[in-house]
Amino acid sequence: MPETTPALRLTTPDFHARVHSLSPTIAVFDCDGTLWSGDAGSAFMHWSIDTQLISPSQIAWLNQRYDGYKRGTVSEYDICGDMTQVYRGLPVETLRSAAAHFFADYIEPNIFPELAVLIAELRERGCDIWAVSSTNNWVIEEGVRRFNIPANHVLSARVEIADGLITDNLLHVPTDEDKVVALRRVGITAPDAVFGNSIHDAAMLSIARTQNGTKGAFPVNPSTGLLARAAAEAWPVYYPASVTP
Repeated sequence: MPETTPALRLTTPDFHARVHSLSPTIAVFDCDGTLWSGDAGSAFMHWSIDTQLISPSQIAWLNQRYDGYKRGTVSEYDICGDMTQVYRGLPVETLRSAAAHFFADYIEPNIFPELAVLIAELRERGCDIWAVSSTNNWVIEEGVRRFNIPANHVLSARVEIADGLITDNLLHVPTDEDKVVALRRVGITAPDAVFGNSIHDAAMLSIARTQNGTKGAFPVNPSTGLLARAAAEAWPVYYPASVTP
């Protein structure tokens, strides 16, 4: 079989120019690894354990589940749900406060300024911005406030809240094909531009519109799996300066 041509790698000016050339009216962004480096979901889990935000029994259960995830016996969907359901019984305001402290201390310094500039420019041009993530909504809603993305434009792992308390009734976990499902629920079936960093974003990237021969799929800081998919699909890739290989 012939070798796949490596994915085109964009410079920052080319990346911004290519996005703006699409004149997007709807743009969709993954968050962890795309808007900032690192995985805020697993980091918040470890922070919750270290600070004993959750009980010893919840810590033991979550550690067991996470070990299963690392062994491949617990799916991506299930572990993301577990990392949201584990806070059952806590007041939702406690989680919002915890997420604010965590994000400010551990994730905010890792925000990609190139993505912050792009989103600000898109907003100025009237583009509707959405954030889609398998991390819990408390962390993601806190994080995307830095990009002026409102909570009602966040599609993330979420559980039901009853009488101000977190339950373990899982509402949805947007990962893989479920990211496409989450977008479809709010009426978005073919966004003009889509940004993601991992193979779990591939389904979402694939629904981006093609305009004048240019598909609006943009792998940012791509994982090995997504880099291979980008090469196969001829999606250009972009690395912010802080994570340039």
